[in-house]
Amino acid sequence: MAEVQTSPNPVPMKERLTIPRQGMPEQDPVERAGNFLEVNLGFTPELAVKEAQRCIECKKPKCIDGCPVTINIPEFIQLVCAEDFLGAADKIKEDNSLPAVCGRVCPQEEQCEATCVIGKRVEPVAIGRLERFVADYAQEHGNGSTEYQPPAPSGQKVAIVGSGPAGLAAASDLIKEGHEVTVFEALHEFGGVLVYGIPEFRLPKAILRKEVADLEKMGVKFVKNFIVGRTQTIHELLQEEGFDAVFLGLGAGLPRFMNIPGENLNGVYSANEFLTRSNLMRAYEFPKYDTPLHQPKNAIVVGGGNTAMDAVRTSKRLGAKNATIVYRRSEVEMPARNEEIHHAKEEGIVFNNLVNPIEFIGDENDNVKAAKCLRMELGEPDESGRRRPVPIEGSEFIIEADLVVIAVGNGSNPLIAQTTPEIETNKWGNIVADEDGLTSMEGVYAGGDIVTGGATVILAMGAGRKSAAAMNEYLKAKVGSRP
Repeated sequence: MAEVQTSPNPVPMKERLTIPRQGMPEQDPVERAGNFLEVNLGFTPELAVKEAQRCIECKKPKCIDGCPVTINIPEFIQLVCAEDFLGAADKIKEDNSLPAVCGRVCPQEEQCEATCVIGKRVEPVAIGRLERFVADYAQEHGNGSTEYQPPAPSGQKVAIVGSGPAGLAAASDLIKEGHEVTVFEALHEFGGVLVYGIPEFRLPKAILRKEVADLEKMGVKFVKNFIVGRTQTIHELLQEEGFDAVFLGLGAGLPRFMNIPGENLNGVYSANEFLTRSNLMRAYEFPKYDTPLHQPKNAIVVGGGNTAMDAVRTSKRLGAKNATIVYRRSEVEMPARNEEIHHAKEEGIVFNNLVNPIEFIGDENDNVKAAKCLRMELGEPDESGRRRPVPIEGSEFIIEADLVVIAVGNGSNPLIAQTTPEIETNKWGNIVADEDGLTSMEGVYAGGDIVTGGATVILAMGAGRKSAAAMNEYLKAKVGSRP
């Protein structure tokens, strides 16, 4: 007779919907606006178990479908219910090599939590907060309940170019297949956008370093200060270094500007430069790290995405008395996460919506001192589906600003197109790849922002995993075809 499986959740099914979603403990807004310590403090074990008990154990769960890396969410939540936190971490790591990162920065509200069945009646289960909890618990208590057992070597070598989320996800899956994996990174720290683009108060770098270290323990090799196309080309990696396949996870790190007068003034930064100076080059720890970065009094950040929120909240922490978001649409159209907008408002960030700069004004020393702006109104939807902003004639006004950060998107690194013309790119400079990430060059795959343009961490990881699966099949077929 088959054994009847019992649920570890002691709460009767009808009562689960009456349990409120557990709030995230946070730093006080006034205190955190003056420091770079993490805003969200994480669940306690008691809060985690209580939140996990809200899951109704759907017969046909939708949450997995909403996860780009297809974590077995119901199983890890039931392990949390059973207080097997290390087992829950192991379950997540079967599909996600960066759970502590994803639990912090992924937009779960648009993905797994958006498809949570109970979300139709009450607030969805806080899947992201539970993922963060078990990942942090594992890092603090031995990193998991089972020790990693390396597979037999395949004899195949794979180069991963870029150590951002797409590259790290691909590396994790390929090392588990027995391939020799080397990750090449242009910068002096590993993590790509995770290390240079996301501030310490959202993603502590120590968390990221631990997850990179876990991949090193699995056998992944990491090489820093490597610029593809300059240090070595893709051809040289394949032909001279003996790699059997290459994955390109370069991200989209080329800044975009507005092409308006005054963008060349001192004190006007791209979001990439501003955040890289603060995060990667540690300007937030000045004077311990003597990184040049203007200490503002009046800061404005142009844009409405998560990068804009990161930049404006950073400027506040760097001492800006007034820190303002200038966004040409309304708050409804803002692509930033609701949590980031909420946190920014709590910290005293001013939102100047339906406004667009048309010129930056400098002083006699070419330092920015103000932005000339136009008020906007919303017209018909554009190709993005959002209503198009239309200028209101005669509505010009001035905002004082000694720091301006342009956060209106990024383009793709042109080095691939310049040094490897065999790899097809589109009119925006993104690499053209099929659904498995295969480019127009044999054995070369690509995924993440270099293919799609700027997107989320978890979507990049999903692309990395999909390419890794296709690369594994390619490598197996390559071995089988050898004489």
